[in-house]
Amino acid sequence: MPGHPGAREACDMITRPDVEKSTTAATRHVWAPRWWLVFPIGLVLWVATVADTFYTNNLILLPTVVLLGSFLVPVTAVVWYLDHDPSPELSPRRIVSAFIFSGVLGALAASVLEFWLVFGPGLFGTLKVGFIEELVKGVLVVLFALGIRSYTTRDGMVLGATVGFGFAALESSGYALASLFVVQGNQLFLSLPSVVLNELVRGLLAPFGHGLWTAILGGVIFHAARNGRLRPTLAILITYVGVSLLHAAFDFFGGIVGYIVISVIGIAPLVYIWLREDRGLPFRRAAHRIQGA
Repeated sequence: MPGHPGAREACDMITRPDVEKSTTAATRHVWAPRWWLVFPIGLVLWVATVADTFYTNNLILLPTVVLLGSFLVPVTAVVWYLDHDPSPELSPRRIVSAFIFSGVLGALAASVLEFWLVFGPGLFGTLKVGFIEELVKGVLVVLFALGIRSYTTRDGMVLGATVGFGFAALESSGYALASLFVVQGNQLFLSLPSVVLNELVRGLLAPFGHGLWTAILGGVIFHAARNGRLRPTLAILITYVGVSLLHAAFDFFGGIVGYIVISVIGIAPLVYIWLREDRGLPFRRAAHRIQGA
């Protein structure tokens, strides 16, 4: 009843800031389980599945091996972010949606464009793959940024990394399945060791590949925003070319040494951009100086 004292007290409690904060904290806790539990539990499950598959030769377990191995590191990275006080502009719903849909949409778009534009292996083909996939992920960053009111460099890096992780997870799954089939002479064999090796290499390097490159590009895209709107700039174009070249070099050179060298080269600008960010505040310092002059 409206006039009942208990009802009035209940309404006051609902509108109290401390109650709202506790509700928000509880919701955040539900969305973000401890990340350090996600990785070891997933790793144990993946190792157990691999061992079971080797022991029983049960091909039905192969999808589990592929999916666990491909998604373990990307999902852990996303949960880590959700577990560390996420930005109010990047809600859990936006992050999870970006992770899932960017993987599917990115893989579909990149596949069609590469089918049209890439005509063979080699350096030139690898370069085109790098430019195509980074363009697709950059467009997805912009799409999933729709509705954000205040753009910060760090938010752009987080959203970019999320898009990159979603793309990497599905791409790694595809490479793992492709590596399953080994041709020797005129015979086709199924090679589980090739799948496991592919999962180990691509799964562990996920943060230093697609996640890293798209994080850099996303940070620069958000950094260029003015008056609450994204805008094209020369810095975005230069960054896009740079991460595309890193992507192409990563694919072209291959091998553990090549992967490590390219990853280290990519980490340097990532760390620089992250540390350069002014504590997560929007980059409008030049405008403030003009107003205060």
